[in-house]
Amino acid sequence: METPEFLNDSITINGKEIPIKVGYLEQEKLKFYPENPRIYSIIYAGEKTPSQEEIEERLSNKEYVNVLVQSIKANGGLTDPLIVRDKDLVVLEGNSRLAAYRILAKKDPIKWGKVKCKILPGNISDDVVFTLLGEYHIIGRTDWQPYEQAGYLYRRHKIQKVSLDIIQNELGLKKGEISHLIEVYSFMVEYKDTDINRWSYYEEYLKSNHIKKIREEVKNFDEIIVGKIKSEEITKAIDIREKLVPIAKSSTKIIKQFTSGKTNFEETYARALAGGAGNVVFEKLHRFREWLANATIEDDLLDNDDQVIQKCIFEFKKIQKRVTDILKRVKK
Repeated sequence: METPEFLNDSITINGKEIPIKVGYLEQEKLKFYPENPRIYSIIYAGEKTPSQEEIEERLSNKEYVNVLVQSIKANGGLTDPLIVRDKDLVVLEGNSRLAAYRILAKKDPIKWGKVKCKILPGNISDDVVFTLLGEYHIIGRTDWQPYEQAGYLYRRHKIQKVSLDIIQNELGLKKGEISHLIEVYSFMVEYKDTDINRWSYYEEYLKSNHIKKIREEVKNFDEIIVGKIKSEEITKAIDIREKLVPIAKSSTKIIKQFTSGKTNFEETYARALAGGAGNVVFEKLHRFREWLANATIEDDLLDNDDQVIQKCIFEFKKIQKRVTDILKRVKK
């Protein structure tokens, strides 16, 4: 019995059965999908949309594609077929694998001339495509980097105008997680930083409440920090958490000298440490004092019954005595 060229099958997306064909296509006729987040993060650093040849060249120079070349060669083919749209032969999923096949075909065009594909209907909607990619790379294998995942969510929400509720239902992610990824990606778009390697800098920057407070108080603080990240004055992402946060918690005078350019990042951090920011003992005392200084503390205390109030008075007296003893020793 002769094996048919294509087999009929189906895949489930968003609870719907999508009919597909499975078989081999000539790899040279297939097209890269520029909107695939992994490709998008690589190729859209410039002003113009690159050609198919430029996409292939850039992918071929990536280390992970060359790893795929060796894996495909050792296996004798793909274990995970490409996913192709029928009407235009665009590879919706598997662009890195297509690039690897092209590299192999240059040495042996007969052996690597055809590649196994799952062929989706030509009229498949963008909604289904985005859901498919999300299932593969956000809730499935998660082999996209956070920047690539965020780019997918950003375009889904900002460009396609899909609500966060719908995206949440499509992918099963928490709305807060989706919002954070979109926020960080939007920030990088706003400040024209397309360097995927700087994602973690901005993620740390936007999740700190101490930094958020300074951003609200100093209008050009974002611009200043982005400039220092791009110029590599801030050399590591961890510096945002370990050095910029103490700066944000330091005195107004230190922050003004930093934002005016009178002191650089490292100098400002050293001054912040000298002023007590980042010191464990100081931080605990500072938080305790801020709690005591809160205008509602008396009301909160008086809302309790007499027994609790008497216990609190006892604790305050013990604290008062201990503070007096510590001050005497420290002053000596």
